Amino acid sequence: MIGASGDEIPVVCFELAGELYAADVDHVREIIRPQEVSPVPKAPAFIEGMINLRGKVVPVVDFRRLMGFPPQDATKRTRILIMDFNHQLVGAIVDAVAQVTRLPSSAIEPPSHMVTRVDTAYLKGVATMGAQLAICWT
Repeated sequence: MIGASGDEIPVVCFELAGELYAADVDHVREIIRPQEVSPVPKAPAFIEGMINLRGKVVPVVDFRRLMGFPPQDATKRTRILIMDFNHQLVGAIVDAVAQVTRLPSSAIEPPSHMVTRVDTAYLKGVATMGAQLAICWT
């Protein structure tokens, strides 16, 4: 996601537990409304289950649980981002999709080693968007 100086990166901005996040639009295949999810026995707590997306079985991750936030019931704004992670489609439940925009690569700073952990491998940095900070994912 972090490009050369002067580059702009198209991103999908979404909300999670009151915070703003951004995902590289190249990794977001589509945005869908929540649908019935089939549970997967003995899966980690952050795996909500599986959905059938036009004949493809797609695992669905609850991003709130993955990030350590308490679960929340779906609202009218809840969406599932269908994303490509290492050539594997994954659905990510988010609180809301805010906008699709372009970020100057100069606005994205690498994450501090003080706040990152091994399980944040997809965290690319933090961007300034006006008065807000957005946590950027691949």
